[in-house]
Amino acid sequence: MSGKLELSFVNFPKNAYITLEGKQNADRFFIIHRGKVRLSKEVEVVAEEGRDILGPGDFFAVISTMSSHSHIETAQAVTDVTLISVKKEQYSQLIQNNTPVAMKIILQFSKRMRYLDEALTRLTLKNTAENDPSHLFDVGTYYHKQSQFNQAYYAYHQYVKYCPGGKMVNQAREEMMKIALYAQNITLIHEPDDFNREYPKDSMLFSEGEPGDELYIIQKGSVKITKIVDNNEVLLAVLKAGDILGEMALLESKPRSASAIAFENCSVLAVNRTNFVRMVGTQPQIIARLTTLLSERLWFVYKQLANTQIVNPLGRMYDALLIQLEKNRVTLSLEQSYVFDFGPQELFNMVGLSRNDGMSVFRKMTETGKIQVFENKIMVMSVLEILRQTDFFKKIQRIG
Repeated sequence: MSGKLELSFVNFPKNAYITLEGKQNADRFFIIHRGKVRLSKEVEVVAEEGRDILGPGDFFAVISTMSSHSHIETAQAVTDVTLISVKKEQYSQLIQNNTPVAMKIILQFSKRMRYLDEALTRLTLKNTAENDPSHLFDVGTYYHKQSQFNQAYYAYHQYVKYCPGGKMVNQAREEMMKIALYAQNITLIHEPDDFNREYPKDSMLFSEGEPGDELYIIQKGSVKITKIVDNNEVLLAVLKAGDILGEMALLESKPRSASAIAFENCSVLAVNRTNFVRMVGTQPQIIARLTTLLSERLWFVYKQLANTQIVNPLGRMYDALLIQLEKNRVTLSLEQSYVFDFGPQELFNMVGLSRNDGMSVFRKMTETGKIQVFENKIMVMSVLEILRQTDFFKKIQRIG
């Protein structure tokens, strides 16, 4: 590696613990120079190929370090090992000096993210539908029934574009003609070199099932990420200025797994594959931001997967709230109140419960008055109580 980057080598003897799951304040990750390292989790929900024993050139603890969250796995030396230690603040310089390292990390993260996200969708949303362009017609039909004509027109249009021989093409064209006058905010065509884009409120940047070859960096405004599951729109996230979206389709050349809709008027910078490869070498701060973003998402999805293994639905709800508190970096040691930016129904979706079952469990949560609903948002009187309750249910399950 060239430049002034000074990386330190650290040695661990056989059987030594290098990182511990749950330990806070991860500040560095490791690249294996010599030897082998075993990774393990207290709750292993889905097997990840090649992720248990690592060797020279492999890396670990990047997710926790780049997201500044607690460690999600334990690393133990299988043999005597020599590791290259990389501090978080050194990452931009590392990838500037060594582009292949950056691409290896980003591509592996993207592959893991899609794999784990699909597993989580199966476990919580009970949805196994494949994302392919034919799904665009279903998306259009859903939004048409909801009288959300911008989204419906966009999805129908993309269905016709990507499935010209599809069995629903004629119907899609007919529906587009019916709603054309009502669909005011649609952005369908961009010049190849037009990378600065404006999207009016309620217009679609892209739809689930649509092929994608661009990622987007939000410059101004906000974008909501949604998915149609069992004929309902599930809100997955609301992204704001500085956030990146659409990276998995670009990196893996697979259809979009969710839709992006302008939550308010927004400006984005579009980055295609050619520009992305160039950016890896010339704009390390953006690549570092993308790595951080993927790290945060991976940390979050690992926590959500572990949540699915909590048997008691009340315990699962408490843990889901705790994950959100950790995600938003709320100090858990204080008896402070907190208002989540979602309501009971979103909580039910997070833990995979129907509305009826969810309401039955949620009523138990609110019996003490420590959890309330205010303007359709969940409010807790004490974040410390959420931590206590989650620990209680996990302890009961371990004993049982």
